[in-house]
Amino acid sequence: MEMRYRKLGKWGLKVSEISLGAWVTYGNTVKDKDTIREIVKLAYDHGVNFFDNADVYAHGLAEEIMGEILQEFPRHTLVLSSKVFWPMSEDVNDRGLSRKHVRESIDKSLKRLRVDYLDLYFAHRYDPEVPMEEIVTTFSGLVDEGKILYWGTSEWPASRIAEAVTFARANGLHPPVVEQPQYSMLYRERVETRILPEAERFGMGLVVWSPLAMGMLTGKYDHGLPEGSRFAQYEQFREMFLTEENREKVKELKRVADELGLTRTQLALAWVLRQGQVSSAITGASRPEQLKESLGAAGVDLPEEALKEIDAILGNAPQE
Repeated sequence: MEMRYRKLGKWGLKVSEISLGAWVTYGNTVKDKDTIREIVKLAYDHGVNFFDNADVYAHGLAEEIMGEILQEFPRHTLVLSSKVFWPMSEDVNDRGLSRKHVRESIDKSLKRLRVDYLDLYFAHRYDPEVPMEEIVTTFSGLVDEGKILYWGTSEWPASRIAEAVTFARANGLHPPVVEQPQYSMLYRERVETRILPEAERFGMGLVVWSPLAMGMLTGKYDHGLPEGSRFAQYEQFREMFLTEENREKVKELKRVADELGLTRTQLALAWVLRQGQVSSAITGASRPEQLKESLGAAGVDLPEEALKEIDAILGNAPQE
């Protein structure tokens, strides 16, 4: 299948429906630059144009590594993102969404990524200590200055997304155009009942993280907990996803995937992309083989009958 490209909601920027993210891999679990270069080049050669990052990933090292590798490709062919919010030092102001922290952080991210501007800049979480006026005017100002082209939110409550867009519209400012939530077959209710309606109302796109539920949906945990796996490292996600009930659901999904000639990884990615408001599924890869499998979901449209089977297996479709 060929890579397809989707707009961010109503906005003009187009991103590849499968994208590559740096979270928990580059500079952390994967430190060999040759391996990372091979993965990034494989993504680019197969039509991936959206590469997602954050200052907090490996404490800036992920941006540095990705920035060095992406120098090999024409800048205009890339959609690059980063994020700001989490503490980057012990300093009281080196965190959150204050004007000071955001403006200082964008300059550091641009330097690490070796670019003059970011296509997307995310407020990595909502900051209750900073007034919405300060948040929106700061990000909007970065757009006016050309340091970023668009800005977005990540894991924001639906009510705060609405507040940000409403404030921006009322004051002639640039509103957020994209939200980055966690979304997968095993984590769907919040997005489908709260975030999607607001995204549709305001013409925002969604670029979703952990569409494979931290690997649970790939089938790698069918028979236990492999040493060195993400669940072995992240107790929070292990407790969230690694249950006997989920394991049985994932085993049942193999039948649906097999009938469609897909792997469970590809089925899970195609499933999140069934939502028109989802612009891209952000994937991670520590080995080229993992990325090759994920790329096989590009251009896949799941038939209605398969979607009904999946809902029956999952048993957790949101109420109408």
